Amino acid sequence: MAIRSKTKSAAPSRTIAFQGQPGAYSHLACRRYFPDMAPMPTAAFEDTFKAVSSGRAKLAMIPIENSVAGRVADIHRIMPDSGLHIVGERFLRVNHHLLAPPGATLKSVNRVHSHVHALGQCGNFLRKHNLEAVVHADTAGAAADIAAAADKTEAAIASELAGEVYGLKSIRANIEDAEHNTTRFIILSKKPVRPKRNGNVVVTSFVFRVRNVPAALFKALGGFATNGVNMTKLESYMVGGDFFATQFYADVEGDPRDRNVKLAFEELDFYTHEVKVLGTYPADPFRFGKG
Repeated sequence: MAIRSKTKSAAPSRTIAFQGQPGAYSHLACRRYFPDMAPMPTAAFEDTFKAVSSGRAKLAMIPIENSVAGRVADIHRIMPDSGLHIVGERFLRVNHHLLAPPGATLKSVNRVHSHVHALGQCGNFLRKHNLEAVVHADTAGAAADIAAAADKTEAAIASELAGEVYGLKSIRANIEDAEHNTTRFIILSKKPVRPKRNGNVVVTSFVFRVRNVPAALFKALGGFATNGVNMTKLESYMVGGDFFATQFYADVEGDPRDRNVKLAFEELDFYTHEVKVLGTYPADPFRFGKG
């Protein structure tokens, strides 16, 4: 395909990696926010990270959470030890399309293929039209299979870009149940980029583990409240399958160079045995209703 050949000829400095096949929503995010860079599809998230760490790509576009499906668990597992840095964030409104071969209609379609999350996010539409849902590994892969089969009774739920890539037509657009369906992507780089001090809001993402003492989490986070630092996200997740080893992921507004953020991190250090800053980067205007 043209997308694959373009990626092969592009210099690493002009390449952005994403997980999935051409036409995936991550590919769409790359094209929308980095139109001058060549997208590099990778099979797994580990491969996406490796593409940047090995120097084959300058950036990676990684989905970290969705307003309907929640967090992307693999990212929390891979990112802390990847050696990469978050240098930006982007929010992409998810518009699901019902894609089918040329000549197909909604009446001719009986079965719909897609990722389990996409099928769930379009449940009302599928039930309304009595369509059988078939689970695939990803949305773009489902679109590729439908294009190859050229069966007018089969369709896929995927992005409009997937229809463009695989020569499918959109029978119905925006079939998702929730109008707020949005995915947050983070942009990763081998080198950190300090955001300019221009008065705009910046976000700092980090992971930490608290010491095994009473009220350690409460005390560790108290410094952010007393120093007026807004914490916009806090999540906990199991580490290495150990029920008693919990790691926390957090986003705060501010730069560790700011006095109040610096003081908050000093207090955090006192009650933790590991803190790792993943990146400090400009906040996307979408956070403030400007996207």
